[in-house]
Amino acid sequence: MEALDNRLKKRIHVSLYAIIFLTGLLGISVLLESCTDNCEVRNEYIYYAPVYTGLDELRSSVASIEPRAIETTGKIYIKDQWLFVNEPGKGIHIIDNTNPASPVNRHFVNIPGTSDLAVKGNILYADSYIDLVLLDISDINSIHEANRIENVFLNYNTLGFYLDASKGLITEWVEKKDVKVYESDCDANIQPWGGIYYGEGILVRTDMMFDASAAIAPGNGSGPGVGGSMARFTINADHLYTLDGGDIQSIDISSPENPVVSGRTPISWDMETIFPYKNHLFVGSMSGMHIIDVSAPSQPVKISTYEHVRVCDPVVVQDSYAYVTLRSGTECQGFTNQLEVINIEDLMNPRLLATYQMHNPFGLGIDGTTLFVCDGDQGLKVYDASDIQTIDKHQLGHYDNINAFDVIPFNDILIMIGSDGIFQYDYSDPSNIQLLSKIEVVDDSE
Repeated sequence: MEALDNRLKKRIHVSLYAIIFLTGLLGISVLLESCTDNCEVRNEYIYYAPVYTGLDELRSSVASIEPRAIETTGKIYIKDQWLFVNEPGKGIHIIDNTNPASPVNRHFVNIPGTSDLAVKGNILYADSYIDLVLLDISDINSIHEANRIENVFLNYNTLGFYLDASKGLITEWVEKKDVKVYESDCDANIQPWGGIYYGEGILVRTDMMFDASAAIAPGNGSGPGVGGSMARFTINADHLYTLDGGDIQSIDISSPENPVVSGRTPISWDMETIFPYKNHLFVGSMSGMHIIDVSAPSQPVKISTYEHVRVCDPVVVQDSYAYVTLRSGTECQGFTNQLEVINIEDLMNPRLLATYQMHNPFGLGIDGTTLFVCDGDQGLKVYDASDIQTIDKHQLGHYDNINAFDVIPFNDILIMIGSDGIFQYDYSDPSNIQLLSKIEVVDDSE
C-alpha cells in the first residue's frame, strides 16, 4: 500500500511539473506573440528630435553683416531702389537695384526664424519666430535693430510643440538614426500634419514627404514698399497686417519706430497670403478668397468669401478683378491647378468669370493688362489680359527653363524669384520682354 502511495505521489509530482512547464511555455508563447505585435522595431518610421534655442540667444542674434550668397529664396519686397530678399529662417539680403540690369548685393541681415517682411519709410518689419523685429535702414551701411515687439505671434508652433519657457523655442528638427521604435499602435496615432508624437520627438513614416527645416513655423520717402503675391505681411495706410494662424493681426505703425498692436481678427485657420487694394485686404486661403474691409484700420471686418476647392490660393487685384491661382501639392492637397478670374465689382458677392488650366501655379502679378503667372517648374508665363474671357489665347511669353515662385511687376520692371535665382525683365514693350539680369542662388547642399 505504501509502495502504491509513493508511485501516486511521483505521478502527481510529474503532472505538476508538466503543468508548470506547459504553463511556462504558454506564457512565453503569449509574451512572444505580444512582442510580435508590440515590441518589434518599426523600421518604416524615422525619428526626429527637437532642438531648442534659448530666447536670449535668439533675440541677440539680429545683426547686419557682409553680403553673402543667396542659398534659398523666400519672399521678395521692393522699396525705392532697394530689393529685399528673404532667406527663410536665416535673414534678409539687401540688394541695390538702382540699375536692374546690374543689381549689387550690399548686405545681409541675420534674423533667425524669419519668413516675411515689409517696409515703410526707413523701417523694415520682419518676423523672428514669435517676435516682430524693427530694423532702421535709414543708413544702409549701418542697419540696426530699432525696436522689437516680443511674443506678438501667438500662434507660433512647430508640429504642435509650443513654447517651453524653460527650454526656449524649437528651432530645428534633427533625425536620430539610433532611436528604435517599438510602438504597435503608431498608425492609430497619426496627427493631422501626418506624423506621430513619440516621447520627446516625432515619428514620420519613411514613405511620407517631410521637410524638417520647413516644419518650424512676410529707402527714402514715407510710403510702404511693394511685396509679392505670396506675402503674409502687408502694409495699408498706417497699419501693418500680418497673418498669424487663423487671425489677421493689426499693428498701428503711424509712428513707425513705435508700433502698437491694435487688434486681432479671426478669419480662417487656413490663411496663406494677403494682398492690399484700396481699403480692402484680399486674403488667399486653402478654401477660398476672403475680402476684408479695413476702413477702420484697427478693426478689419470680413465682408465676403469666394469659396473654391481645397488648394493653395495666392491672389492679386486690379480694378474690378481678382486673379487667383489654385495649386495642388503636398501642403495644399486637392488636385486643381488653374488660374481663376473673379469679378469683385460687388465686394459682397464675388463671382467667377473665367477659369484657365495651369500646370502648378504659384505667385502672380498684374500691371495694366499684362498678367504674369509663375507656373512652378514650367516657368514664367505672360499674358495679355485685355479680354478676361480669352486670356489663354493671348500668351505674350513663356520662360520655361525656370522654376518660378513669385513676381513683383513695378514701373515696367518685373522682379521674379525662383528656386535657382532672382530674374529681372523689362516689360515696357510686353510683346518684346527682355531679360535684364539674374542673381544666382547657390545650392548649399552640393
